[in-house]
Amino acid sequence: MSAAMSDAAKPVDAVAIARAIEVLTRGGLVVVPTETVYGLAADADSASAVRAIFAAKGRPADHPVIVHIESEAALDAWARDVPTTARSLAATFWPGPLTLVLARSTRAHDALTGGQPTVGLRCPAHPWARALLAAWCAARADVAAALAAPSANAFGRISPTTAEHVHAELGERVDLILDGGACPVGIESTIVDLATGAPRLLRPGAITRAQLEATLGVAVPDAGVDAPRAPGSLERHYAPRVPLELVESRRLSARINELRGEKLAVLAEVSALLDWPVHVVLRLVPPVAPPEYARRLYALLRQLDAAGATRIVIAWPPVGGDWEAVRDRLRRASR
Repeated sequence: MSAAMSDAAKPVDAVAIARAIEVLTRGGLVVVPTETVYGLAADADSASAVRAIFAAKGRPADHPVIVHIESEAALDAWARDVPTTARSLAATFWPGPLTLVLARSTRAHDALTGGQPTVGLRCPAHPWARALLAAWCAARADVAAALAAPSANAFGRISPTTAEHVHAELGERVDLILDGGACPVGIESTIVDLATGAPRLLRPGAITRAQLEATLGVAVPDAGVDAPRAPGSLERHYAPRVPLELVESRRLSARINELRGEKLAVLAEVSALLDWPVHVVLRLVPPVAPPEYARRLYALLRQLDAAGATRIVIAWPPVGGDWEAVRDRLRRASR
């Protein structure tokens, strides 16, 4: 495993991108920053390269991965019968943190889709990801050349938002890490299912339900039990190794007193825990605004996980549309 730009500088390094293309061409794995989290990328057309992603992550073979494309021009290469709703969302939010689940074309093979009749497509906005995809399309002489790129972490664990997170977790299991600095969004993309008609929300993200509904002019309800499998949809995901418990702020002090026999790492606002009991080995204060909380969430979870505690206790953030994605990630991390 080698690394590029270990100083975490923001500007895209053309030499590093060229090295990444060489790795991808021979079927290797490249870690690339996106605006959401770092992705573990491989040639989306190569079933063997995609299977290498699964092996590196320890990911179940029936769990689909998102296909990253350079532009909306690749939609019809990877999906069929693309509805006008998908084109409207792509025109509004791409490049950006939105994944569209559509009926798959013949190009979208089973290794990508987990054997399902659907495929998830996203056009990322991060400069490094865009540079890599543009170079990949040029190298393949194909505007629809794409990269499969789930999060660059062990399956089910906390997603990485810096190159250092990837180094610590995947180490020698990848061929190249492109270090573009900390991810500016910090949580995974919003996923919308458009494969069977009316839009349904599979996973909340930085693009909110209200934004989707404003663009489409219709309600976007949660997907039901018949929804396709999607990344991050398991009941337990994004999880630290230390057990995590979510507590309402008004009950936090009482709950911490009940847990005096344990070493605790706590994430809560100052007003929820004025005193710092001796069995609280680490106390962190979360950001107040939803976008900043989301951006720092996984780094905070990693810090809490490494504190030497026997339990992580986190105060629930507020309820509301802007908090939906953060609450979703915390809920899944706690199960």
